[in-house]
Amino acid sequence: MTADQLKEIISAGLPCEHLALEGDGRHWFATIVSASFEGQRLVQRQRLVYATLGNRMATDEVHALSMKTFTPAEWANQA
Repeated sequence: MTADQLKEIISAGLPCEHLALEGDGRHWFATIVSASFEGQRLVQRQRLVYATLGNRMATDEVHALSMKTFTPAEWANQA
């Protein structure tokens, strides 16, 4: 899977203000900014992202995905 394909899958299931991916085709690191994360704990945010992948983790299409998740306000404070 390419970074563009993975970005398309995540952004189709989760409205993202910012989505950056790095990886080697199996192991990925994502930085995701979404208003959908408002009021959500870290685990809940990760579940939202994993839900966009459907069974792709189980079938090893995406072997590993590490992520940092931010609300737009949290992202604005990163600078």
